[in-house]
Amino acid sequence: MTTTQDVLAQLDQVFDSSVSRLAQWLSIPSVGTDPACNDDTRRAGQWLVDQLSAIGLEAQLAETPGHPVVMAHHPGPVGYAGPHILFYGHYDVQPADPLDLWKSPPFEPVIEDGPTGKRIVARGAADDKGQVMTFVEALRAWKDVTGEIPCRITCLVEGEEESGSVNLDNFLTDQREALVGTGAANGPCDFVVVSDTGMWDSNTPALTTMLRGLIYLEFILHGPSHDLHSGMAGGCVPNPINELTRIFGRLHDADRCIQIPGFYDDVQPLSDALRAEWEALGFDEQGFLTECGLTEDVGEYGYSLLERQWGRPTCDINGIVGGYTGKGAKTVIPATASVKVSCRLVPNQDPDKITQSFIEWVKAQVPPACKLEVLDHGSGRPFVMAPDSPYVEVARAGLEEDLGKRPVLMGCGGSIPVVESFKRILGLDALLVGFGLSDDRVHSPNEKFDLKCFNLGQRTHAALLSRFAGMQV
Repeated sequence: MTTTQDVLAQLDQVFDSSVSRLAQWLSIPSVGTDPACNDDTRRAGQWLVDQLSAIGLEAQLAETPGHPVVMAHHPGPVGYAGPHILFYGHYDVQPADPLDLWKSPPFEPVIEDGPTGKRIVARGAADDKGQVMTFVEALRAWKDVTGEIPCRITCLVEGEEESGSVNLDNFLTDQREALVGTGAANGPCDFVVVSDTGMWDSNTPALTTMLRGLIYLEFILHGPSHDLHSGMAGGCVPNPINELTRIFGRLHDADRCIQIPGFYDDVQPLSDALRAEWEALGFDEQGFLTECGLTEDVGEYGYSLLERQWGRPTCDINGIVGGYTGKGAKTVIPATASVKVSCRLVPNQDPDKITQSFIEWVKAQVPPACKLEVLDHGSGRPFVMAPDSPYVEVARAGLEEDLGKRPVLMGCGGSIPVVESFKRILGLDALLVGFGLSDDRVHSPNEKFDLKCFNLGQRTHAALLSRFAGMQV
């Protein structure tokens, strides 16, 4: 049996112990956004430091103005010549509210039966403690079986992802020389591995090579100085709700194409090869719609549902407020109304350029009697990793040989801003290797992580470590 197969066998043999360790970590309520949980959040970071130290990494809590970052390093075997891997995850979790919808206390992990076998239920099970532990357990198995870790590793696990990673950009900037500079103690990092995404299904690992970017704007339209009686003022003064709905009713044309000038100018078309690969996945469009409580879809003409979800830009109204919304009737022309809108962006689209064009498009349609106020709630750039990247090719070939499962290449309709930060600040591409499923109830009551996925995640990372160690950089 080869060394990698020995490590995989070790992971299966001690799997129950790994589940117990995960349950310990999940029992710590590291709700990073809740000041009442600050001590527990720090305790969750220290718990991970202790685990990594026990495996043989040099680990510490690195302070930030908020929650600390878990930083850990391992130089790899003597004479190591392969890539330096930077692993990213997060140890903070979402608040558990509403508590009355949980079947069991959110920070008292339980094992229950599910359609694909056993699952662990607790806040943070899939996002992201369970996924971080797939990597940690792979490192542990390599150390237990061979006495060493096969790669040069740096771990960066933050405690503020669920609050927007507010201190991470500054942290990466401060640590740039130590991570990718000529003075890096163990040599500069070569690429990032992120475990905070999903699998194609419970049997099929996936590499996510495309993330959409994001802009989020709020438009507030001010009309009369105060609310007016609709019988006396209706038809005589601008109604901010009417005006906003008039403007945003023009956002899409009959083919569902976005009408913001220049919106599609820099969009990178989907290649025929990529469209064919996604089509071959056999995505169940009707099943997706059924989960949404629908029977038919809508969207940009000429693209499949999966292509629209992963590879095409969108613009959606996320909320609209104005006037009287209480019980019963109140005939009023409101003084203000507001609409919140987000755009998901694809490779080559510039968030700043789209934001400016969007604002100008809205301003040009505002009546002279009204005043427009715009709030920018942030943005993130899209990310794409070339399918022919050597890291992608090694990962796909290695997993197919070691696990008998060739991972699919996926896109992701959502955004992970930290991936763009790694690229912008450190110049590093990211390989997104996730093990979540669409039914994991991430951010919702009764969050779970299938133990089948937990095991496959451990085995996947163990195989990847072996394959990356054999690369020359």
